[in-house]
Amino acid sequence: MSNWGKTSNISYQQWRDPEISVVTFRGTAGDSLRHDEEDQCGDYEVYTTGMHTVDLGERRTGQDPTEDTFTVEDAVEAIGFGKFQWKLSILTGLSWMADAMEMMILSIISPQLHCEWMLPSWKVAMLTSVVFIGMMFSSTLWGNISDKYGRKVGLTMCMMWVLYYGFLSAFSPTYGWVMVLRGLVGFGIGGAPQSVTLYSEFLPRKSRATCIMLIEIFWAFGAVFEVLLAIWLMPTMGWRWLLGLSTAPLVVFVTFCFWLPESPRFDVLSGNRENAMKTLRLIAADNGKTMPLGKLIANKQLGPLCDLCLYGFCCRFANAFSYYGLVLLTTELFQAGDACGVITQGAKTEPKCNLECKYLTLDDYKDLLWTTLAEFPGLFVTLFVIDRIGRKKSMAMCFLMFSVCILPLYACVGRVALTVFIFIARAFITGGFQVAYVYTPEVYPTATRALGIGTCSGMARGGALLTPFVSQVLLKKSVYLTLSVYCIFCLLATGASMLLPIETTGLGLQESSRITAGQEEMKTGQMSNGAQ
Repeated sequence: MSNWGKTSNISYQQWRDPEISVVTFRGTAGDSLRHDEEDQCGDYEVYTTGMHTVDLGERRTGQDPTEDTFTVEDAVEAIGFGKFQWKLSILTGLSWMADAMEMMILSIISPQLHCEWMLPSWKVAMLTSVVFIGMMFSSTLWGNISDKYGRKVGLTMCMMWVLYYGFLSAFSPTYGWVMVLRGLVGFGIGGAPQSVTLYSEFLPRKSRATCIMLIEIFWAFGAVFEVLLAIWLMPTMGWRWLLGLSTAPLVVFVTFCFWLPESPRFDVLSGNRENAMKTLRLIAADNGKTMPLGKLIANKQLGPLCDLCLYGFCCRFANAFSYYGLVLLTTELFQAGDACGVITQGAKTEPKCNLECKYLTLDDYKDLLWTTLAEFPGLFVTLFVIDRIGRKKSMAMCFLMFSVCILPLYACVGRVALTVFIFIARAFITGGFQVAYVYTPEVYPTATRALGIGTCSGMARGGALLTPFVSQVLLKKSVYLTLSVYCIFCLLATGASMLLPIETTGLGLQESSRITAGQEEMKTGQMSNGAQ
């Protein structure tokens, strides 16, 4: 055995065996894995922090012992957060802002079209559901496109799609055309979460949660901006102008999307290492930092994807079901004046009652604005706790507090109290929604990260698809039953969050199951440990 002096550490996060988490190479002569020529064919050992010691035997021939290696994760950590990430935050944030505006507009135009076209309540609910149907069926498709052709390609295509059909929907002559065009808008919005995929892959570990949470501020800005647009346009110019001008953030995004770089993580896994190195050098120059020396390689890390079904079906479903349900429920309760008003209206239901309508007033828009502003404190509270108590507990806390804030609505609270409780409930469910977007890219490897985010988003849209029939249809029958549905779903999601198999706080992004020649030793070490 060679007598090696200098030590370099390579961290390997194993999901199934927590005892083996760090692999340490002990070597002599030079930095990292470099050593003297006379030792090139000698033996060496791999020491792990677990219970096993593995002898890898002779070094493989053909491997250059004089060259250091590094991964994209190492490069991103060395480059850090700087000017490049700020610019990327703004551009990807615009896509998030557009997503929020297209969602918020549903709660504004539904009462308007209900009155203008004398629609029954089930047709009003379908206006919202058709958007989520499109999102549910397209989320996985956009994820596949982003994993196969690149994050930049997938995100740019879906945003152009939303811009085109979102603008066309402003010219819809009939209810049928609104349904078709808004459904196509939903199909495009299904790809909006890929902005998180792209953004997260450029972020260093320490600032990832904070940065993803802060980019969600664009969602809050989008929701608030949509309400302000409605206050300005709806009383005088109507819903068509609102639909048309709501595409403004998309126009800006499409104009500057040529600047978007492709993810170097994706390029490495696709075999385009030269493109990855070029991107990393540009980022380093933009941030005024230096690149690590050596050869760029991909490392091997796997995650228990099947175990995350609990997360997708319970947490994400309940999150979207409750968030969008509260958004739609807000306008319904404000139109009635309070919860008792809904009960009273339900008691007087007649066969033609569902054709009766009530336009949103200026006071309704103002209260809607106040509850929408709850997005901001929700983000900041979650930002404070997410790295302190972890992702799982943060999600559980948000679900639980949402249920607690819904309970007072069972009493006949007045309009002021109604606004306050809805404000707090929306703050927490918004925070939970954003924690989910921090957690999701951390548990999926780069090779399937876009698909994982898209699939989870599709599951969430399933909850959003069903919620209009609760918040707009079931509410007319029983406000108590409606509130109970949301409380029960969130309580179940609280338990599901705590049962998630992985806590990702402090972990680096996973890469792929593909291993380069430079990582062969790590593969051999893992197999040997598994045999023992």
